[in-house]
Amino acid sequence: MRTDLIRKTVLTAAGIAAAGGGIAGPAIAANAAPAESKPASQVQDRKGHSERELNVRYEAQPNFYYCGPAATRNALSVQGKDINVDAMAKEMGTTEAGTNSINDITPVLNKETGKNAYHSVEISSKMADDKQTDKLRDDIVRTVDDGHAVVANIAGTSTDTDGNTHSYEGGHYISVVGYRNDGHEVKIADSADPATASYWVSVDHLADWVATRGYSAN
Repeated sequence: MRTDLIRKTVLTAAGIAAAGGGIAGPAIAANAAPAESKPASQVQDRKGHSERELNVRYEAQPNFYYCGPAATRNALSVQGKDINVDAMAKEMGTTEAGTNSINDITPVLNKETGKNAYHSVEISSKMADDKQTDKLRDDIVRTVDDGHAVVANIAGTSTDTDGNTHSYEGGHYISVVGYRNDGHEVKIADSADPATASYWVSVDHLADWVATRGYSAN
């Protein structure tokens, strides 16, 4: 994996405004490991090729640079885990510049799930192509079906399915906690936006949001 694309820690005023006083520091994403039991919150089995949402015990990030630990905490909460974000930030080496890379988040996810199923996937191009988008969709569906959430590193501006824009020019971490329409739309838990907390985006928009950065998946 090219570390020059992974290591992105610029913070911007746009991100600070979006976070309600702070921005989330960049990094790539992390996907989840297979669960031994499926959470009660799943909506419909993947056999129906329909939709599934995981039950997130949402918490907003406490400051402008904790998006990495907060997104990871929200992702792990779907398994009933309640992990202190300060302890997690220490493990990740998070500073006011953000969390350095997905390589700092993935080991924490693997440690807390008790499995080594999380691995990083990079979208190095400026825009995701069809193959990269299809892989992201498949990875999200598989991971959510396994009862785990995805953590993704994003940058720039995207529009959700309700027409609202979400802008993180300096980079941000989010959790992906569900899908519908056979994975063509995915649910985001956003630690920097407690007023909304969650929203849906098309997987095509998410892939372009992740472009130049990445995510982690089973």
